[in-house]
Amino acid sequence: MDNIDQTAPTSETAPKPVVRTKLWRSSFRNTLYHWLFDPHGRHSYAQIVEQWIAVLIIANIAIMLFELIPSIYEPNKKWFHVFDIFSIIVFTMEYLLRLYVAPEDPEFAKSRFPRLKYAFSIFALIDLAAILPFYLSAFISMDLRVLRVLRLLRLLKLFRVVVPAIQEFLVLNKGRTFRQKIHALIFPSEYGGTLHHYYDLFIVFWVLLSVLAVVLESVESIYYNLAVEFVVLDTLAVLVFCFEYSMRLYSCVEEPAFKHWLGGRFRYARQPVAMIDILAILPFFLEVLLHHLVDLRFLRTFRLLRLFKLTRYTGSTTALVSVIKREMPVIGAAAFTMMLLVILAASFGYLFEHEAQPDKFENIPTAIYWAVITLASVGYGDISPITPMGRFMTVIMALLGIGIFAIPASILSSAFMEQLQSQRQEIENQLSAMLDDGVLSEAEMEEVRVLAKRLNMSDHQLNILIEKAKLAQSERAKQNLFMPADFLSEHPEIAAAQFHILAEQIKRLANLDNEKEIGAIISRSDQLDDVQKRLWTDLKTKPDPKPE
Repeated sequence: MDNIDQTAPTSETAPKPVVRTKLWRSSFRNTLYHWLFDPHGRHSYAQIVEQWIAVLIIANIAIMLFELIPSIYEPNKKWFHVFDIFSIIVFTMEYLLRLYVAPEDPEFAKSRFPRLKYAFSIFALIDLAAILPFYLSAFISMDLRVLRVLRLLRLLKLFRVVVPAIQEFLVLNKGRTFRQKIHALIFPSEYGGTLHHYYDLFIVFWVLLSVLAVVLESVESIYYNLAVEFVVLDTLAVLVFCFEYSMRLYSCVEEPAFKHWLGGRFRYARQPVAMIDILAILPFFLEVLLHHLVDLRFLRTFRLLRLFKLTRYTGSTTALVSVIKREMPVIGAAAFTMMLLVILAASFGYLFEHEAQPDKFENIPTAIYWAVITLASVGYGDISPITPMGRFMTVIMALLGIGIFAIPASILSSAFMEQLQSQRQEIENQLSAMLDDGVLSEAEMEEVRVLAKRLNMSDHQLNILIEKAKLAQSERAKQNLFMPADFLSEHPEIAAAQFHILAEQIKRLANLDNEKEIGAIISRSDQLDDVQKRLWTDLKTKPDPKPE
């Protein structure tokens, strides 16, 4: 009997290690899911993970295209293989991690076999199809061309990112017209959702790709091998930009500033950003239509203007333009001073150096070039004075130039910082107004996100401002002794804080010297009920007992 008691596990001790192990595994799995894959988690990195996976998928497609060019693929075959191995490792880890955390995903958690249900879901099958050809090629002899075609299945992984964004977009725009949906996709608004951000990334990608192609075309060895590819790429880029401009012109009337069906579109077409869109595609059509009349190859350089399309996706440019407009009087005065100094310096340079160097200081307009590069402290050295007076004047000019040319830079720098601070204050004021009712609704949150994006503010910075505004609102609420009952019922932590403040106030009153007189008045008062009178009695601080 004793042996049985010694060997048999008791109900208090035996199950604990198993339970702890299961709890630890469940906690780790839950943390991993919310950290990497939960799109609604407060501290989740799911969006960042999806973005980098999307970048890797697009890079894989680009690499596959380069593999079709022997002059690029053959010398770098080793690096192509290394990149393929790296991609497979990343995609395999993603697939295995998603399979591991499937029991934590609400979509599969209710199933009896959540991992099995995930494995047969459409997204899991796409993830598996993206990596399976690589592992099959290790055991089955496959034609390289067939393997390349199967690797294109990795492109399907983009559906994991795009499909949820499309579903969200359709929900946000339910019941709206086709033009309103196009406007929501193109222009920043509360109806755009994640799909609007992906559309912006798509246009940015084509802008950077087309500009990179223009730069690489100037390298003769690259252009010789990829001339046809550059033409195809430029044609596709122009088609994308034409389609984008057409959609913007079609849906711009949904903006309050461009309401009229004809006049509104004409006003939009005159906007600087719209003119940049036209200049991005105009060289292509001019070269195609007029190449037989005149040599327009120089227009290819103007394709670099496409880089200015990126100004639409950053608020820094708008802030800089606003700063320049605001500080234009001061900048104009500094520019006028610099112009006078340049002309004066050029005149003295011509006076002192003309006889000694008639070929370099031929006239005052020629000397202006020397004056500018001297005052700007550039000093190329192609023109330099040789007379004693000319050199002395150059020293004076160089010293003056340090201060004169620094004035506009300092003005712009300080004004730009003030502009950023005012924009930050604008969001803080808006958040404060929205939190007057104590709640930041989803519509208000989306409005704040749109404003933050326009001001080029990151999500992290916006979250800091929101927490700061909530804290300030909470402090204001604590100081307010008469808050609505509905508000207190929705915010129990504030209600508890208010009760604490009121209780401390009653204790202070109970500790006054005439607390007995106050208590007598309270007990006789007709305005207080029994509960309130008893609360006074319960919260009174009893005097410390006197030592014997």
